[in-house]
Amino acid sequence: QVQLVESGGGLVQAGGSLRLSCKSSGSIYSATVMAWYRQAPGKQRELVAAIYPGGTTKYADSVKGRFIISRENAKNTAYLQMNTLKPEDTADYYCNTIIRGHTIWGQGTQVTVSS
Repeated sequence: QVQLVESGGGLVQAGGSLRLSCKSSGSIYSATVMAWYRQAPGKQRELVAAIYPGGTTKYADSVKGRFIISRENAKNTAYLQMNTLKPEDTADYYCNTIIRGHTIWGQGTQVTVSS
């Protein structure tokens, strides 16, 4: 079973940047999608960004122009570059993938943006 491990979260001031990484224990070459979700306290988990095998990307409206998702198949890793962070970006961020019909989640990494 493939496992995902996120890293790169932390505390940052508004306007700052963070880069999240999602390392897979197995190959992501056949992954249908690599995605980042987030869940703020008291709110539902929401899709932040997704990247598909051909490189097509999708973003939540709230992060368009600020966040960039990428994947590096050779390193079995996906990234989320987060720029111009806002306090409302504060949440636990989760990596997600679908491989051969199986949905896999990471354990999450916390991002806190101070005003």
